[in-house]
Amino acid sequence: MSTTTHNKIGVELPEAFDPRWNRIPGITVDGHRVTLDPEEYFFKFTNHTWLVIPWQQVQRNMLDAHETPDTSLEQVALDYIRANAAPTSDAASVLKIGYEVYRYVFRAEHLADLGLPEITEDHLTMLRQAGTFMALNKVELTGEISNIGPAWFFNSTTRAVFDLTDAEGDLLDEVYHGGWFNENRRLELVRAHTALGGRLVHGCQSVPNQTGGAVVPYGAPLERFRSELAAMKDSWIAAVESCRVTTR
Repeated sequence: MSTTTHNKIGVELPEAFDPRWNRIPGITVDGHRVTLDPEEYFFKFTNHTWLVIPWQQVQRNMLDAHETPDTSLEQVALDYIRANAAPTSDAASVLKIGYEVYRYVFRAEHLADLGLPEITEDHLTMLRQAGTFMALNKVELTGEISNIGPAWFFNSTTRAVFDLTDAEGDLLDEVYHGGWFNENRRLELVRAHTALGGRLVHGCQSVPNQTGGAVVPYGAPLERFRSELAAMKDSWIAAVESCRVTTR
């Protein structure tokens, strides 16, 4: 990361976060209060602005949006982002929006449809909290990864924080990216992620490999994104894995 000094990011969130997030360098959790030290948290942090839309606005205008024979939902989302998104340098507000996005995406009503009886509301809490931190990851329109922290590597991070076995971590990862195999949930993901200025893109293939993902702007060349991630991910994944208290 750059040697530039960055102010700490502090935010009060609607739920108390699991204190085991304190295992991750740069994260301090005290109930509802979450503080990030960018110097310790980010592996790379070169762009300190994010493109966002207030969640309440997305709730009103996008969550019931539908595609038509002439316009895909992705095009609707892109047009909405172009018309309504604005840059912000307030990382705390991005975390707040990220929390609301993932509170909506990972809500209890989906449990019955997952086909995974092992997944409980506690697992949805894990998904929601990890997603909140992931909202700060950033990929540029050029495809360059500008902001990347431990929560990018979703599987490794959730295993380290929540003491999951490898099998449990893989199962949680399946729920995280499995929305793409359920059309109703996929459309919800497209709508909800307009609040974070793009669409959710996974760096992994169809099986969990700890590569995680980020919200990426429409039009970004994914070849550059994947190439850059592949070149630098191993040491960063190892750093996250080192935070595990137990390995099972």
